[in-house]
Formats: sequence, C-alpha cells, structure tokens
Amino acid sequence: MHFDYDLIVLGGGAAGLVAATGGASLGAKTALIEKNKLGGDCTWDGCVPSKTLLKSAHVYSMVERLEEFGISADPDLKLDNSRVLQHVRDVVQKISEHHPPEVFEERGIKILFGSAAFIDSHTLDLDGKRMRAKRFILATGSHPMVPPIEGLQDIDYLTNQNVFSLKSLPRSLAVLGGGPIGMELSLAFAKLGVEVSIVEMADRLMAREDKEVADVLVAELKRLGIKIHVGYKAVRVVQEGKLSVVTIEGNDKKPSTVTAEKVLVAVGRAANVQGLDMEKAGVKYSGKGVKVDATLRTSASNIYACGDVAGPYQFSHMAEYQAIIATGNALFPFKRKVNYDAVPWCTFTDPELARVGLTEEEARKRYEGIKVYRSAYCENDRAVTDAEEKGLAKVITDKKGFILGAHIVGASAGEIIHEYVLAKTSKWKIGSLSSAIHIYPTLAQVVKRSADQYYFEIMDKGWIKSILKLFLKFL
Repeated sequence: MHFDYDLIVLGGGAAGLVAATGGASLGAKTALIEKNKLGGDCTWDGCVPSKTLLKSAHVYSMVERLEEFGISADPDLKLDNSRVLQHVRDVVQKISEHHPPEVFEERGIKILFGSAAFIDSHTLDLDGKRMRAKRFILATGSHPMVPPIEGLQDIDYLTNQNVFSLKSLPRSLAVLGGGPIGMELSLAFAKLGVEVSIVEMADRLMAREDKEVADVLVAELKRLGIKIHVGYKAVRVVQEGKLSVVTIEGNDKKPSTVTAEKVLVAVGRAANVQGLDMEKAGVKYSGKGVKVDATLRTSASNIYACGDVAGPYQFSHMAEYQAIIATGNALFPFKRKVNYDAVPWCTFTDPELARVGLTEEEARKRYEGIKVYRSAYCENDRAVTDAEEKGLAKVITDKKGFILGAHIVGASAGEIIHEYVLAKTSKWKIGSLSSAIHIYPTLAQVVKRSADQYYFEIMDKGWIKSILKLFLKFL
C-alpha cells in the first residue's frame, strides 16, 4: 500500500508545530496542514496579544503611581489608545515571524495550506487532492464558544479573535464570562480607562481557582471600579444607538440590564471538530473534542490527537506536552501515558494568579488531615521594595508533607509557581523547599517562607522541645 507520508499533522498551532517538528526530527516523512496561518490561536488571538495588552496596561498604571516611588513628573499623562492597540498588533506580527513556513520546510516538514477532510483512516482530501499517510495527529485547536443569546448575532460583538483588531479602545465594555480570558481582558481594559462590567453565571469569579486566592484578585477588580455581576446569565442583547443593552437574569429570574459600547464574549472555548469528516476515519468526537485514551490515541488506531481538540486542559504549554507524547506514540510501538498530576496554569492579571494541583476545598474532600501553609507578599521584603504587597502563596499538603496543591496570587506568580510544580512532579515533601537556599531579596522567598512553616510546626511540638532540653542538660 502506497503512502505519501509517514505522518500528517492537522493544525499549525502550538501542538501541531511541535508534533510536526518532532516527527521530522525522528526521521518520519512529515506534512503539516493548516487552514489559515501558522502559529495558532495563541500567537494571533490569545496569549501573545493579551499579554502585550496587559503589559501596556501595567506600564500605564505604574506611571500613574510614580509618587509612590518618590518620583515627581508632569501630571498631564495622556493615553493614545489607538497606539496601544497598534502596539499589540506590532508585537503579534513580530512574534509570528519566529515561525514562517520556510523554517519548518528546512526541517524537512512539508507545509500545506487548505481545508482537509478524511476519506478513510489513511486518506485525506485537501481541497480536491488526495493524500495518504500511515499515521495522523489531530491538532486542530479550538475557537471561542458563543452562547445562543437572543439578539447577540445582531450586534458587532467581540471575542478574543477580533478584540485586538479594534482601532481604539471602547469607552465601556460588558464582558460575558468570569474565567481567565474574561479576567485578563477585563483588567487590562479597566487599567486603560475603560468602564468594565463582568457578567458571570457561577456564584463567583474564577470558579476553578482556590477561593481564598481568587478573592485577592476580585478585590483588585473592585478597587479598579469594575462592576461585577455573579450568579447572572445574559439572556438578551439589544442595540440602542451606539450602545448595546444586555439583559441579565439571576436565579430569581428578575431581569436587570448592563449597558456598554461593546460586548466581549469570553464564556469558554469549543474544540475545532467540524468539517473534518472524522467519522469516515472512525474517530469518535463530540462538541467537547476528540475522544482519546491515556496515550492520546483516538478510536482509530493510527490517529492521535493533542492540544485543545483533545483537552482536557486548553493551554499552550499543555499542547506542547501532549504533542511530544502523541508524536512518540504515533511513531513507536511502545506507548507513554499522559500524566496530569502536576498541571500548572496562570491567569496573567495584575496580580497574577497561578496554581498547580488541588484547591484547599478539593483537597479536604479527598484527604484527611491536610495541612495548609501560607506566606503573605506583604511580609516579603522584595514585594515591599517593589510596592507589590498584594498577594500570598498558599500550599496544601497531606499529613506526611507531600504537596497536594499550591496557589500564588501576586506579582510574578506565573514564574514563582514552578518551584511548587517541580516539587510536586518530583514527589518531594514541602520541607525540601525550605531546605533549599533562596536568594534574598526575591519574591520567590514566599515559597521558602510557606515551606518554613512545615518545620516550625514540627518544632513547636512539646516532645521535641523536651528532648532538646535533655541534650542541652547533659552535653
């Protein structure tokens, strides 16, 4: 049986690019098919533009705080919001140039653009051309989920796919969704002077995060004047002149309204599974994504999936992790299983919110005798020097000291969390982080200080003090 390729990867985002690079590096004749542009959602519509906008918002807010640092300057601070958004697009373009098709062609990957659909488990149709491969990896990503709200389709609503194309910042913004995307963009726009309202169906914002930690972020949102409507569902949108009026309802079904110049839909993401005719290849899928086993193999033995289309974690770093495993499993007879015991993520708000493992609530439901250790940013000398005193590090352990979960809210949380990630991945006890020497003064000392409490707790036990007294008496 003739095959055009050993491996065909569908999708040119984070997962697809890693998978194709891995396949070619291992000596497989590899092709990558992308419908639009290489780089995927993270480069063009997600991580890169949102973090760039957040940086601009942070810089602007820091300039407004100059007097806190003993600096006097011209108080006539002007924000050119059209230049802010152009800066975002300039950065996106700069980063997109890191992975042009030619770079991957030089690595031995055939880059093909177009819409592909399966004919059978070994055959694809690419815009009328048939091609065959021994194995496939699905890495088609995801897109913004848009709920069926009455009247929403009749207005020019925003998602992460078009919000960064705005020519200027709106005066007001209604954000539907209180998860990571909604929080990051709400905070960035608010810091840049936009009047922001958030509508969230759950009873609190950031419902997946540890409540104690998330409450620190929520307090900052309120300080910025963001209006928060939790426990409410958007049921209707009507355009009135230049404004959109969103009707919301709580559990009591009593309607109220939120009015804004623009509406941003940020209620989650849906897997890209449509138009591929995967059923012809024997691949089982649903609106939530492709069904995979622990080796990332689909219901078709020669087809694997990774990244957002496979889930359950829709993060670029998880896409890369899965892509490496999927590629190896697709090409070799021995199989590795994914391990989700220490999956970290970060919401890049200001302050940042990062986590790995279980929340305190989740840990209490699963384990008896858990321990919780905390270290406040306001007690960290570097946080004080940097005027970044809002936040805390929180770590949850079992009764033996093994880390069940860790959470940080504060400056550079996304960087600092990796100490906890390494300890949890390596199955180290919390005491190991206390034993490691940490540079002073650094924000990372919040990790050491939280771990120090593990030893303080042991030393406070009466029998240890009694033994020490005996040693001191006879030595």
